[in-house]
Amino acid sequence: MDDNLEQGFLAQPQEEDKTDLKRRVWIETKTIWRVAFPGMLSRVTSFGMIVVTQSFLGHIGEVELATYALVQSVFVRFINGILIGMSSATETLCGQAFGAGQYHMMGIYLQRSWIVDGITATILLPVFFLATPIFKLLGQEDKIADAAGPISLWFIPMLYYMVFGLTIQMYLQAQLKNLIVGCLSAAAFVLHLLLSWIFVYKLNWGVAGAMVSLNLCNWAMVFGEFVFIFGGWCPNTWKGFSKAAFYDLLPIVKLSLASGVMICLELWYNAILVLLAGYMKNATVAIAAFSICLNVNAWEFMICLGLFGASIVRVANELGRGKAKAVKFAIKTIMSTSICIGLVFFVLCLVFGRQISYMFTSNEQVAEVMSSLSTLLAISILFNSIQPVLTGVAIGSGFQSMVAFVNLGCYYAVGLPLGAVLGYVLHLEVTGLWIGLLGGVALQTFILAFIVWRTDWDEQVKKASERLNRWLIKPEEEDNQSPPQA
Repeated sequence: MDDNLEQGFLAQPQEEDKTDLKRRVWIETKTIWRVAFPGMLSRVTSFGMIVVTQSFLGHIGEVELATYALVQSVFVRFINGILIGMSSATETLCGQAFGAGQYHMMGIYLQRSWIVDGITATILLPVFFLATPIFKLLGQEDKIADAAGPISLWFIPMLYYMVFGLTIQMYLQAQLKNLIVGCLSAAAFVLHLLLSWIFVYKLNWGVAGAMVSLNLCNWAMVFGEFVFIFGGWCPNTWKGFSKAAFYDLLPIVKLSLASGVMICLELWYNAILVLLAGYMKNATVAIAAFSICLNVNAWEFMICLGLFGASIVRVANELGRGKAKAVKFAIKTIMSTSICIGLVFFVLCLVFGRQISYMFTSNEQVAEVMSSLSTLLAISILFNSIQPVLTGVAIGSGFQSMVAFVNLGCYYAVGLPLGAVLGYVLHLEVTGLWIGLLGGVALQTFILAFIVWRTDWDEQVKKASERLNRWLIKPEEEDNQSPPQA
């Protein structure tokens, strides 16, 4: 046989493999972005509403900015962490049920999450009524603690908005229908900008105007989601309210608690660091600058959370379908995409570090401190592109308990002590706190990467199947259900 002809025959399978790989990457990428883009849009705009409120309050006064930052970073992040964690059980169960074709169970899991999260939110309600004495007990300045009392009460409607908003988003996301969530969230963001401008600047309602706008727009978004679900756009997964929602609550609570601890340990980490900033010499400036950095970091983190959601859905769906190889391929594709996005924002943060601060304040001291943290902020943003995807893989697989221990060790045994020593003992102030924060996140990222790399995905497929079959409740009328159309 001619040498060139022989080389052609030998090259043909390799070319086919490359073509097949490209096709698989393209299909997987489209599926990822079908979940990730609406998730990014909803998370960026939802968090953007909080940032817009902070921006308006920052131009009202320095104390208002610091107080809002303290309440939002400590109390709201504290409770939001609990409710996100409790709700992440919905992501695991709905995602795996969708993959297994148990569509009717998704509506039941959603209703169970409303019950569990609603009770949890009510138990946590007194925190907002006791804001001033709590902050004084924690040693915050009297003027900040006194101002925190009235502002914290405005967050109560937001508490119950989170019960429904978080769980509905996870329910729709699991069935690839979260575009409606992104559109409603974007519309609410635009409305919030308009109403905040009217209430704060035109009507001079001050703090009350900014907070009224925030609550109105949040609940308008949830009302739109109710209309979508109850109006018949989820016919296979929503069969109406059911008594089955009250069955098997204990296993849901156990999984929710594991999820809650996992997420809380992560979100409280930042909150405690903001609290530590309040003990520094110029507490008002320290809290304001540190919280601005955290909010910028969190805003970019919202984009990565779109891929976090996609990793949960893809891993849970493929585990429900029983396809271990597809799980591994999805993880590699999502991770590559997320790292590329992180590199872009890493560069932008390095270039525009100081200019970002003027979006939130006109105080030169705050801007100067913010500018000094820009390099560390950029590095944190780079880690944001890796850590959420790994956490999403853990939630999609049901690894919540394991990750909770990882978070406990990395954040509270390493990150917080390191930040406290650098900030107070070595007098690096907020820079030391941020280095500690970064150290905890870096260690967590490396450990999660090792766990994912060592996981036996065939074994995880078996566990997912056992869990779904154990909690399966057959519909009253057996029929051949077709997959929901997005």
